[in-house]
This record gives sequence, structure tokens and C-alpha cells, in this order.
Amino acid sequence: MTTAELHFLLDGCDIRLHQVSPTTTLLNWLREDEGRTGTKEGCAEGDCGACTVVVAEARDGELVWRSVNACIQFLPTLHGKALFTVESLRAAKGGLHPAQAAMVSCHGSQCGFCTPGFVMSLFGLYQTEAAPDGDAVADALSGNLCRCTGYRPIVDAAQEMYRLPAPDGELPAPQWQNATDPAAQALLDRLVRMNADDATLDIVHAEGRFTAPRGLDELASCVATHPDATILAGSTDIGLWVTKQYRALPHLIYLGRARELKRISETDGWLEIAAAVTLEDAFEAILPHYPELTELWRRFASRPIRNAGTLCGNIANGSPIGDSMPALIAIGAEVVLRHGDRTRALPLEALYLGYQKKDLAPGEFVQCVRIPLARGPLDEHLFRAWKISKRQDQDISAVFAGLSIIHHHGIVSSARLAFGGMAATPKRASHAEAALIGRTFDAAALSDARAALALDFQPLSDMRASAEYRMNVAQNLLTRLHHELAGHLTRIDSVEADHAQH
Repeated sequence: MTTAELHFLLDGCDIRLHQVSPTTTLLNWLREDEGRTGTKEGCAEGDCGACTVVVAEARDGELVWRSVNACIQFLPTLHGKALFTVESLRAAKGGLHPAQAAMVSCHGSQCGFCTPGFVMSLFGLYQTEAAPDGDAVADALSGNLCRCTGYRPIVDAAQEMYRLPAPDGELPAPQWQNATDPAAQALLDRLVRMNADDATLDIVHAEGRFTAPRGLDELASCVATHPDATILAGSTDIGLWVTKQYRALPHLIYLGRARELKRISETDGWLEIAAAVTLEDAFEAILPHYPELTELWRRFASRPIRNAGTLCGNIANGSPIGDSMPALIAIGAEVVLRHGDRTRALPLEALYLGYQKKDLAPGEFVQCVRIPLARGPLDEHLFRAWKISKRQDQDISAVFAGLSIIHHHGIVSSARLAFGGMAATPKRASHAEAALIGRTFDAAALSDARAALALDFQPLSDMRASAEYRMNVAQNLLTRLHHELAGHLTRIDSVEADHAQH
């Protein structure tokens, strides 16, 4: 069963569209078709946040709210969801939402261009977190740029909005208090009904085709039948193909409607994250097992990008400067590939054959990534993931290192040292690993491992870093790992001595 009708909600009203170009961005539709000019275009690449909107969807019997960048979201991806823009916050009697009122009272707006985007990021925060701390506020605003205020008044507004009277009930109550809210329950019920059928959305237009199957088997069959189609997940990369490169995409096959691909599960000692799981949800599942990835989560991208992009999309993209792959390679992750009704698994590092070349047959796609849950005794496993970039936030890595060693009192039994930004693909440093295995990780072993990196990598110079800088950084990160292990062993010895005394 298929449907060609795009159906979503805007301010609770049904929007039904036919003959929509598949690569129409949500931003352009809002501004040009709906006249909602509060949503601004600043960068058209998901960096500045002027276009931020909030999307709600039904998931496991709850409303889930997400701030996203409208400039790189294709309109058909809204099928079955609810959309809110800055105009949505205006009450019938003209009252302001707490996010808006707080921006006014805290003087958070000057020229005003970026203000609607900030308001929507604040609204997204208001809908999802009851009492955010400073880090949570900074994270929620990480995707919004302002050249006027210096940000302090906006951060103040993020705290102030929780002290203001709640909205008057025209908007659904926040996620953290919507269990008994009539408006929230009504919206949830409508979204559940909208998504109850198994119909594939299949839009055929003069400018291209958009296909969104509801099930994994149907999706796999569709991809196998149309091996030249572009597979779309979060569009945080593919969206730029349209807005910046003006590429024509004749056929998009969207993963985000396939129920099975939105799942996270633990199976036989593996954490399985399916292909349509967002980065934000993926990190939420990974961090309890690997808290060392907290910095990667915070610095990977802004909240709207993490709310839209997917972990498997980052993996399938295979950029040599992608952040997730070195960390996942270091902990021994695998990918499961699907072609028709067949699957195969391989170590993540084996997926990458060369620059933008992957071990994917025509019609094959990444179904999920599998992350090992068994990491051995914590006092014998040292894992670190470090990002080096020019800016702390919202920047692409010059070098990313995922470093994992298993040791017994400092003698290394296993080493997985993976780097991004050092080669044409994310890659393990096999010579440096061999220089450590079976040895005490002392100064001599460190010196040999640093020298061995020159056999593993011949990095390039580009706008982000020179080849010399990249090599020096990679070597220095091994030195940092050596220092971390020394501190690690000191703490273990201290604990063992304390136990012996008692």
C-alpha cells in the first residue's frame, strides 16, 4: 500500500500536500509558501540556527520534541509529524510564550535576526527538560549564533523562562509534564492515528522521487531494486548537496519511516543501534556503557544537528574527518549490512576501502552498528576519545583519536588506536599498536609507538591543519594516553594498598 499525499500537522492543523518536489527544504516551504518569515535563512547549512524549528512525533506512546534546522530538512521527512515555528508560540490573545517573554525581560535580542532561532531552541529546551543546568543550556543553544549580544543575556533568558507563568494551554505541555495535559494527549493521539497504517509514502514529481517505506523488509527490497537511489537518513549532509552544490537527486529513499530502523536494543553482548536512530538518542544509549564518550557527544555537533543526523549515517558517509568512526573502531564496533533479505557483519574499520570508497555492494546499506558491551575489568581497560579542532564547539576535527588499550598492571595485551584526519579513511595505527602490545607502556614503548605513527600515516595539509601539525598532534595524544595510564595505575595501586591495610 502506498500514498502520494504528504501529511503533517502545523500548529495542530492538518497539512496535506501533493506534487511536492522531494528536495524542497522545510525553510523554503515555510517562507515562500506559508509566509512564515520568522524562520530565517542565515547559512543554509545547519550552522547558524536562524532557521530552527521544533518537531514533535509519537514514539512508544509519548510525545518526543526535537529542535532541528529547517534549512537542510527536506519537506517530505515531516510526514506523520507535528511542526512548530516561532509563529506557533503566539497565543490567541497575543501573549508571549515564556521563552519569548524571557528574551524580552533579559534583553536577549538586539538586531533581532537570530532571535526567532534562539527562541525556538529555548522552546525545544522548555519542552524537554524541567530544570536544565548551565551545561544543558549551553548545549541547547550550541547551534545558534549571535553577533550582537555576547550570549550572556540569552543564557539568562534560558533560566528565566522557567520562572515565568506557564503557557495558557494552547500549546501542548512540555514532555516532562504532559502526562495529564489535554492538549498534549490530543496531539499524541492524532500523531498515533496518522502513523497507524503501513502505507509507503511515495511522491513522484518532475524534479524527483521520494520513497519512505514503513518496514525494513520493504525498504531493503526498495534499495535493492533501485541501487542508484540516494539513501537519506537525517539529511545533515545530503541537505547541503542541495543547498550548496545544487545537485539534482532523482530518487531519495528515506530510512526514517521504517519502524525497525528506529530501534536500540541489547542482544548477545552487543548494543545495536539501527540506521534511523538519531545521534542524540544513540549517544544517550552509549554513554552509560562508555562514559568516556561524553566529550564526543557534546562536541560532535549542535543539538539540532544531533536531533536530525544519525549515527549510522555518519558511519555510512565515511568521511576521513568524521568523529564517530575512530571512537567506535577503538572499542571494536561492527556494522551490519543489508542487501535484500541477506545481511552480513564486518568490523567497522573494514568498511572503509579508500577515500569515499566503502565495502558496500550496489543495493546494500548499513542496517545497524553493533557496539560491544563487554569491556573487561575497568581497572584493566583504558579508553579515551579526543577531538582536536580550532574551535571548542561547532567545528570539524583536524585530528580525532579513539584510543583503547587493555593492560594488566601496565603490560599491554591489546591495543586499538584509531585516528581520523590522518588518512583517506578513518584508520587504525597498526604499527603503533604493535609497538605497544606485550610491553609495559613505559617511556621506551611510548617512544617506539610515536615513531611508528610515521609508518601508519602520511597526513595531508589542508585548511584545517598542516601535515606536520597533524602528525605532532597524533604523537602527542599517544603521550597523553601514556600519562593517563600512569595516573590510572597510581589510582589502582592506591586502592589496592588501602584494601590491604583494612
